[in-house]
Amino acid sequence: MTSVLYDAPGPRAKRRNAILSVVFIALLALALWWIYRTMDDKGQLEWALWKPFTQPEAWTTYLLPGLGDTLKAAALAMIIALPLGAVLGIARMSDHRWVRIPAASVVEFFRAIPVLLLMLFANEFFARSTDVSSADRPLYAVVTGLVLYNASVLAEVVRAGILALPKGQTEAAHAIGLRKSQTMTSILLPQAVTAMLPAIVSQLVVIVKDTALGGVMLGFTELLNSRGTLAANYANVIPSFIVVAVIFIVLNFILTSFASWLEGRLRRSKRSTGAVLGAEEVDDLNAAEVGGTHKTGGGVL
Repeated sequence: MTSVLYDAPGPRAKRRNAILSVVFIALLALALWWIYRTMDDKGQLEWALWKPFTQPEAWTTYLLPGLGDTLKAAALAMIIALPLGAVLGIARMSDHRWVRIPAASVVEFFRAIPVLLLMLFANEFFARSTDVSSADRPLYAVVTGLVLYNASVLAEVVRAGILALPKGQTEAAHAIGLRKSQTMTSILLPQAVTAMLPAIVSQLVVIVKDTALGGVMLGFTELLNSRGTLAANYANVIPSFIVVAVIFIVLNFILTSFASWLEGRLRRSKRSTGAVLGAEEVDDLNAAEVGGTHKTGGGVL
């Protein structure tokens, strides 16, 4: 299929792609075999190391509580960072300098600082300047660091998504008398949502994974931190890392799958999304429009 951004490969390109695919699969199979042999030689595949994961105690005592804290911190950070990032991104495009410049300063400042450093600063702030208990402090620090960093990144995503829309959308809205706020909420944002969705989902995946930083540096009892306690009790360090990695993969796969479903639903809706259509899609839409113009109730006018 040929579109605006993609040309269908010719015979030589198809042969080259097939050869590269075979080579890649062969190299991947060799790498997996080497990993299997290495783990087997080191005794990491012994049943005694994997048996704890078949027992409910390992899950109910360590992994599930850690997973719950991971989801709790990630959910709180997402709920706060998404609207905050949207507000900052829109504020950066304001016509008023007293709004645009402070918003840009906040975004650039927190986007330039590593999220781990923000967590450490937040932890010290809550310890020295608030009455947050020591038990709740790691959660507060992790969520604060995630919100400050990811809201700044999401602000740039929102700004880029809106600026990518054709200028005619804004001009048409102004021509019918809409104010700038009405244009933003009723015209631009609804069309930019689908275009921004992949980048937003990628950032949400980053939020889920970055909760592990709080476990390593602040003692936050998230999934990776709980894995350490489990490994210390069952002496299965490598298997515990593998199981936790699989849990993170499944968790992020569910998140991206939901986002893909949502994106497809939005693209199928009647509201325009600002997406670029290929030549075949345009022909299909034109054919459907012509058919709908000339047919009523099953008969042809």
